Amino acid sequence: MSEELSVRVDGHVGVLEIHRPPHNHFSLDVLTELADASEELAADGCRALVWCSEGKNFCAGVDFAGEGVGQSPVHTLSALYGQGLRLYTLPVPVIAAVQGAAVGGGLGLACAADFRVASAATRFHANFGLLGLHQGFGLSASLPRVVGGQKAAEMLYTARRVPGEEAHAIGLADHLVEDGQVREGALEWARRIAARAPLAVRSMKATMRADLLAALPAALDREIVEQTRLMDTKDHEAGISASLARGTPVFTGR
Repeated sequence: MSEELSVRVDGHVGVLEIHRPPHNHFSLDVLTELADASEELAADGCRALVWCSEGKNFCAGVDFAGEGVGQSPVHTLSALYGQGLRLYTLPVPVIAAVQGAAVGGGLGLACAADFRVASAATRFHANFGLLGLHQGFGLSASLPRVVGGQKAAEMLYTARRVPGEEAHAIGLADHLVEDGQVREGALEWARRIAARAPLAVRSMKATMRADLLAALPAALDREIVEQTRLMDTKDHEAGISASLARGTPVFTGR
């Protein structure tokens, strides 16, 4: 286990914490460790998992303004989303403790969990339209499933931040707690699930997620193709430049 992920067990609940503050951008190594450790905890008898992060924000996805996706976007995105698919397919319920912001692929990570705990200070942000990109991390399939097709389209097309209270109202945040209590709220929910019959809960999750898991491979394949194509556009260049400068991008449709 690297210094970027820690794991502990609280009774029948596994707690996995990402340590890449303040924004917890993920890397292939971190996602692979998270998937490996989550699968191991489930195999070792954990009945529910909590994903959480150190620092200001839950996760800001890929750092397109920093390390980016390298010289081979198809290869990098395929590897990243391959690990993402493993996280979607975990056999036990997962609760994401979403403090601060869940942005881009970080929103995808939050939606890979079965439930999300947030506070009024939490922000969910499908920011791809501000970067000149197609959505990724399976959000094409997972976000409409959580909030409905119309609300998902609105979030994606406008790329606006959705605050915690609104997220709770539309079902994106399943449980709203006081600021500073997000992790404890997630742990409390996980303990409640872990107290139920574990074989039955696993069976229920397999049934409840069957349609999502059937749709994800094709959705991820399309996301990789579209993200790779759009990375070669002037609009993506403008989006990244504006993000670095903390400004408003001006898009030309090229």
